[in-house]
Amino acid sequence: MTSTDIAAEIHEYIVATFLDGEDCADLTHDYDLIANGVIDSLGLVRMVSHIGRLYELPVDELDFGPADFRSIAAITAFIGANSRALAA
Repeated sequence: MTSTDIAAEIHEYIVATFLDGEDCADLTHDYDLIANGVIDSLGLVRMVSHIGRLYELPVDELDFGPADFRSIAAITAFIGANSRALAA
């Protein structure tokens, strides 16, 4: 799966889970999801769970923080870096 595919999937998940029925025109890949209230602490838990399940990442064994989930670009980079690390 390419980073473009991952970013598109994450975008779709965020829209469906956190923004259902809202205007998503501003949701670019660098849009700050946390500062703009799209993802709160419970949303962060949901996002981490989704990523762990879908991308088969052992999130309970990985070091991460809110900055890794601040934007679609950050989430995509987190998935890519940890997927490559597990494959190595």
